[in-house]
Amino acid sequence: MAHPLHIVDVFAQEKYTGNQLAVVPEADDLDTETMQRIAREMNFSETTFIPSSEPTADGYRVRIFTPATELPFAGHPTLGTARVIHRYISETKSETVVLDLDIGSIEVTIEPEDEEDHCWMRQKPPTFGPNLDRARVADIVGLAEDQLDSQYDPQIVSTGLQTLLVPLRSLDAVRAIQLSPEPFRRFVDEYETDAVFVFSSETVDERNDLHVRMFFDGIGITEDPATGSSNGCLAAYLVEHEYFGNRVIDMTVEQGYEIDRPSTIGIRADASPSEIAVSVGGTVIPVARGELL
Repeated sequence: MAHPLHIVDVFAQEKYTGNQLAVVPEADDLDTETMQRIAREMNFSETTFIPSSEPTADGYRVRIFTPATELPFAGHPTLGTARVIHRYISETKSETVVLDLDIGSIEVTIEPEDEEDHCWMRQKPPTFGPNLDRARVADIVGLAEDQLDSQYDPQIVSTGLQTLLVPLRSLDAVRAIQLSPEPFRRFVDEYETDAVFVFSSETVDERNDLHVRMFFDGIGITEDPATGSSNGCLAAYLVEHEYFGNRVIDMTVEQGYEIDRPSTIGIRADASPSEIAVSVGGTVIPVARGELL
């Protein structure tokens, strides 16, 4: 049975930048094994599947796959899939689309701009895990310890997926990252996460506020061009530790420059006494439409 196929670029500065996403609607007849094989065939960082064109009380059911495994949540697939639903599936054309993911319901706000839709998602409240020793983290990312920011500790944070956040002192340090396979594997085994996210307040484009890179163990050690979930963790970390001197931020992050997929991600966070509210947004640009035969 043929299935529609959409390809979009998420957090894109223009077409063929940002993070690629394949979206497969009408996927109710596909089992888990077939979805995984399709994701491997697409070979993007993620492919999503929408079993039904009708939402339930929890939203549109969506499943997310990397080429290697299924994920409970990921940022750019959430935004990109919501955009496809809004433009091609939903009959109401509401400014909000709710996705039913394995971590629960996520609401995405759509701000149409001609063929380019700007989308924002409110992420789950963050949880803050352990701080890690700087010397150990420096070994993982292949840097000298003094290239890490001495004022802020590396820490595991989650808004749905656990991510190790690593503050660095300079743009040069971000560019010099070379993950060390054995220390990285020991970290993955101990903390049961393979997401390593490094950042610096030095940027390539002076209009942006932070330069970041994200590494994960997709098929071997892989770098992601734009990461919504981890940038949400970053937003939470910045306000929790008052990295910019306050507990409210509205900033622009650049990512993907080192792998020729330049991306722009908006991050917002507001720390109230009860919780930290985190939102991540960016542009979603359609690239292709077709069908899986």
